[in-house]
Amino acid sequence: MVFSSNIFLFLFLPIFLASYYLTPWRFKSLLILLFSYGFYAWWRPDFLSLLVGVTVVSYAIALSMEHAATDQRRSRLLAFGVFLNLAALAYFKYANFGIDSANVLLTGMGFEKIEFTRIILPIGLSFYIFHAISYLVDIYRREAPPARNLIDFAAFIALFPHLVAGPVLRYHLLAEQFRSRIHSLERFSRGSLIFMVGFCKKVLIADSVAPLADAAFAVAHPSLADAWIGAVAYTIQLFFDFSGYTDMAIGLALMIGFVFPENFNDPYTSKSITEFWKRWHMSLSNWLREYLYISLGGNRKGVFRTYVNLFLTMLLGGLWHGANWTFVLWGAWHGGILAFERYWQEKHGPSRLPGWIQVARTMLLVMIGWVIFRAVDIHAAIAMYKGMLGIHGTALTATMSWQLTVDRLMVGLLGILLIYAMPRLRSMVSNPLRWLILPLFLWAVATLSAQSFTPFLYFQF
Repeated sequence: MVFSSNIFLFLFLPIFLASYYLTPWRFKSLLILLFSYGFYAWWRPDFLSLLVGVTVVSYAIALSMEHAATDQRRSRLLAFGVFLNLAALAYFKYANFGIDSANVLLTGMGFEKIEFTRIILPIGLSFYIFHAISYLVDIYRREAPPARNLIDFAAFIALFPHLVAGPVLRYHLLAEQFRSRIHSLERFSRGSLIFMVGFCKKVLIADSVAPLADAAFAVAHPSLADAWIGAVAYTIQLFFDFSGYTDMAIGLALMIGFVFPENFNDPYTSKSITEFWKRWHMSLSNWLREYLYISLGGNRKGVFRTYVNLFLTMLLGGLWHGANWTFVLWGAWHGGILAFERYWQEKHGPSRLPGWIQVARTMLLVMIGWVIFRAVDIHAAIAMYKGMLGIHGTALTATMSWQLTVDRLMVGLLGILLIYAMPRLRSMVSNPLRWLILPLFLWAVATLSAQSFTPFLYFQF
């Protein structure tokens, strides 16, 4: 089930909210858990057992760590828990990729391919595995006490607003909220508003420009115009799709009293890639810094090792996004730039270029990265890069020309305008103009009802 669907809007959500506010406090976590499991099982009931298994095992290991007699025992239990979670992630997410890569090598050397049944990736696996790992590490570091109530912990892992595509939350940030949180008309109204804003971002903007991106990336030999229109369209689509989902998640959580941290902070206005990663998918960036970069040594082991750690963190972060060499290269692209920017900053200090040039430069680097992030494989990415250089000609191809309608062009321009006007428009949330979102939301609902199903992009991760 997805947020931008009629079944969620008109059946699941009303029933859940009515049940939630009619249920006594002591049973609210159980209600959240049951509805969250139903939300997840709507797609594939059989994969619910994996979610339950990860939850129970992580809960039990955390309790064992608390009662461990020695630090060595605690370390072993942590390693065991992290290994089990990563093993599940590796099997379901990377087994196909590993065998496919091995088969390329085998056939290249004249051997027969390995025959195997392809494994289906459970939706949201990467996110709830990261939640489980961060919980175990926080308990090991004594940054939070282990959960005493299995129902509360299971509800934290399965909480449907963040279950399938984040934000990536740390347990200690929500543990107290499971014990006590505020329910008020003000919070519910604000959450509803944020949800509607996210819904409009997804349906009215992301879904409207998606056909342009899909068409450009499907062209075998895209022209200069094809490639740049496709790259810009995907840059707009990804931002409004993912930030829209995050807004909807934050809004839904607030409607039942939970306060989630912000996940996007105008990332396309960043003046460097370093700043971009402080503003884009901030919950994931914080997770990678806290549990990967610092674990690798951070900046504590010398200048060169710092550069290596930055590169490795982004390389592994790219691989987390998907089992494809395109994601590995995308991570390497950003890791390399982060390391270079740190080196340049240490040697030459802050950039003296005008701010708008720094923003334009950063956006160019981001868009170059988004091309390989979106491409189905490296060959498709190379074709797009050739198109962006004009190697395949400059004019629109027939495939793209009929996709470039006036309404899609206008929505794309509106998306760009909103991206750079967003800091000013954000005050709408707290002034009378916020009521303008209601007709836009109704328009988005009508649009959703008339169009085909379009899942959120980050569901595939």
